Amino acid sequence: MRLRHIPGSEEEIANSPYVIQNPENKKGLWKEVFGNENPIEIEVGMGKGRFIMELAQKNPNINYVGIERYPSVLLRGLQKRAEFELSNIYFMCIDAKNLPEIFAQGEVEKIYLNFSDPWPKDRHAKRRLTSEEFMAVYNQILASDGTVEFKTDNKGLFDYSLESIPAAGWEIKEHTYDLHHSDMGIGNVMTEYEEKFSSKGNPIFKLIAKR
Repeated sequence: MRLRHIPGSEEEIANSPYVIQNPENKKGLWKEVFGNENPIEIEVGMGKGRFIMELAQKNPNINYVGIERYPSVLLRGLQKRAEFELSNIYFMCIDAKNLPEIFAQGEVEKIYLNFSDPWPKDRHAKRRLTSEEFMAVYNQILASDGTVEFKTDNKGLFDYSLESIPAAGWEIKEHTYDLHHSDMGIGNVMTEYEEKFSSKGNPIFKLIAKR
């Protein structure tokens, strides 16, 4: 999918108080960034930010970091962020493969992956956020009891993930092929994509993985 570039998005992101600049300087120091000892949860590929901002509103005792690599997409999240008075959420404009340069081992309690790009061609499999390569990245920042939660409406990607995650040495703790009609759907917070896809009758798939 080709994203429309928004002129000035990089400059606005660089000047936003909601975006962590030079995040590699925060490695091991995230408790200081938030000013407390609360657990940290991150969303990789936050899009417009609806999901993670709703979590931040519902859970003031958890710190959140939303990660989005595309400036024009993150800009939409910043515009929404300005509507709320929240002290437990920041954003970063980075590539997920660089997470170990930004978080120390054990600094993150949970990683959310929501409606990630399926990269359907086999030659692009390593780019999938549930590939063995990316699971190795998450392994470097998660706490020993940390988890990865993944949602998608793409059955091919979900089936791939059910194989790639155990192959990376992880355990699938729970999974469902119909989130909104299962016990895993209790308390579910929807993303923009999730609302769109489910309104068309598409089932939503979810898994929770741990080491």
